[in-house]
Amino acid sequence: MIRRIVFLLTALALIATACGSSDTSTAADGGSSSSEAAADSTDPIIIPEHNWSSQLVGAAAVGKILERTGATVEYLPADSQVVYESMCQGDVTLVHEVWESSFGVAFEAQLEAGCVKDLTTHDALTREEWWYPSYMEEQCPGLPDWEALNNCAEMFSTAETGTNGRYLGGPIEWQKKDPERIEALGMNFQVVNAGSADAIWAELETAYANEEPIVNFNWTPNFVDALYDGGFIEFPEYEADCVDDPAWGTNPDAAYDCGNPKGGYLKIGVWEGAEAKWPNAMGVLSNINLTNLDIATMAKLVDIDGMEAEAAADKWLADNADRVDGWVG
Repeated sequence: MIRRIVFLLTALALIATACGSSDTSTAADGGSSSSEAAADSTDPIIIPEHNWSSQLVGAAAVGKILERTGATVEYLPADSQVVYESMCQGDVTLVHEVWESSFGVAFEAQLEAGCVKDLTTHDALTREEWWYPSYMEEQCPGLPDWEALNNCAEMFSTAETGTNGRYLGGPIEWQKKDPERIEALGMNFQVVNAGSADAIWAELETAYANEEPIVNFNWTPNFVDALYDGGFIEFPEYEADCVDDPAWGTNPDAAYDCGNPKGGYLKIGVWEGAEAKWPNAMGVLSNINLTNLDIATMAKLVDIDGMEAEAAADKWLADNADRVDGWVG
């Protein structure tokens, strides 16, 4: 009986060895095992860096998460509008903060072209709009209504804008349609573009401390929610036809006679070839899901706490270790 058992075990071992040899031979002859087929490329994943704090922190955090899959990550300073063309060409791999109001048109154009994919949508809901400090409601009755703001336009004027009110917009490359909106709604305002997000916050801090008139570009989620009391200007409600059909809205001859979307999306977009090239890394990327609090916290760590973006990313990753482990796991 013992000899029979030994014989059977030996036979099974020989069969297993033969099967293993066959698999090895197949791989050597040009075939591949399932693990080899799923292996990610060793080429670097390219993540763009833009000119606002939450994006810079998030870019570093996303890169560090993808490095846990074994990926090589490189960062590339990039224009926040042109980046979608770069992604279409494969020069940029992903954009993890696609804001509907600012970048939806540029992003969706490349989606239509088929060279960019909508990978996932974050839980965070966004809004980008003209914003004013709450103390302005006494000085300009009727706020947040846009017509009330327009009646107070001269109050916001500067030497640069003459009798027109000044609207402090974001950097020009963010390409908001504020000049078109001003013209379509017949507003007595002029856009003055800030050089950076930091320049907006510096002016807002000074104006707020002295209760001076200011209306500026702002967005949510952002650290401003916690630091300053204020609100968004309420323009005519956004609809897609406002952008596409001049006949829509109060001005039958012009588009953009409305506000920006409320509750806009925040997406992750990727180059269309990314999932085939880095299946494991892109699988993890598709799990990443940021909330309003995440975006606001990332901005706060830099803009209020004075941290560098990479250090802020390390802190955010540590503070959210369980969630991040779940995304990677």
